[in-house]
Amino acid sequence: MKTFEFSIIASGIDPTADDFGDRFYDAGCDDALVAFQKGHTIIDFAREAKSIDEAIASAVENVCAAGAKIDRIEPDPLVNLSEVASRADLTRAAISNYAKGDRAKNFPAPVARVTSDTPLYDWAKLLAGWRSTKRFQQKSRFRQVYLKKRT
Repeated sequence: MKTFEFSIIASGIDPTADDFGDRFYDAGCDDALVAFQKGHTIIDFAREAKSIDEAIASAVENVCAAGAKIDRIEPDPLVNLSEVASRADLTRAAISNYAKGDRAKNFPAPVARVTSDTPLYDWAKLLAGWRSTKRFQQKSRFRQVYLKKRT
């Protein structure tokens, strides 16, 4: 198993409550640091799982079980094609074909380093564009949970 690090930004739980941290721990977030900063509950995970999909999906379930509402998930929102491939559970070559327009026409343009060898893409825009793509409507628990929460 591999350890994946990411943060879930949540709301809906009173940070001044005596059981604030315990609620997350008891719900399965024993591999996370829970904090309240700038008006947001931030749960920083270092979760072991077979894939980033599994790590995030199980963390989302745990945070919801604690009674919190998921506002967003923050693995870095700007990703290169290798990171896109890793998060999407596809090969780097497949993602390159998407980016070139060989597999689909809805791959968004890079948002940073547009003219460099390592362009960066907005992860949220990629997910939004892929909602209607059959490849991303398959069995992945992460996609089912994550895309459902984003709508």
